[in-house]
Amino acid sequence: MKTLLAPDLFRPPVRPGSPRRGSRPPLHAGEDPLREKASAAGLRALREADLHRTVERLAAAGTSVRVGRYTLVEPRQDPADRLAQTQAVVRRQGWQATVTTFDSTGVSDPAIRPQMARLYAALCRGEIHGIVAVSQVDISAFHDVYADTLTVLRARGGFLALARHETTI
Repeated sequence: MKTLLAPDLFRPPVRPGSPRRGSRPPLHAGEDPLREKASAAGLRALREADLHRTVERLAAAGTSVRVGRYTLVEPRQDPADRLAQTQAVVRRQGWQATVTTFDSTGVSDPAIRPQMARLYAALCRGEIHGIVAVSQVDISAFHDVYADTLTVLRARGGFLALARHETTI
């Protein structure tokens, strides 16, 4: 019988973990056991732990907490109301807001937003210690993307503070 595809015995075996070539499905197509789907409560706990750890470290060093206020709005939407909510958090906590900014890209990946990149850079330079936003949707409505952003902030020694909890918009 003639076929367009070569028989399997002529194809080299695929080693687990090696890059796939061809159209064969991976050996393990299920969920990655090392990366669990995070719940809103779990994400809140991670975010608050990062916040408390950073604030306690700064207090022990006698350093005042400097933050960047941030919100995400739709194109042509006025960010003033949302930024006022971030200012309320800053005032209540006694922090200093050294950067106030917003992105008007609408829903997009935080990694490609220009003003979010500006805040990441300020965090890396030590100009700010964290970011204050209104809610999770200012970062991402998708739990995986939001969790990745929390990881990036943690890796830079920073935190994210929210005016509203992860379960609210």
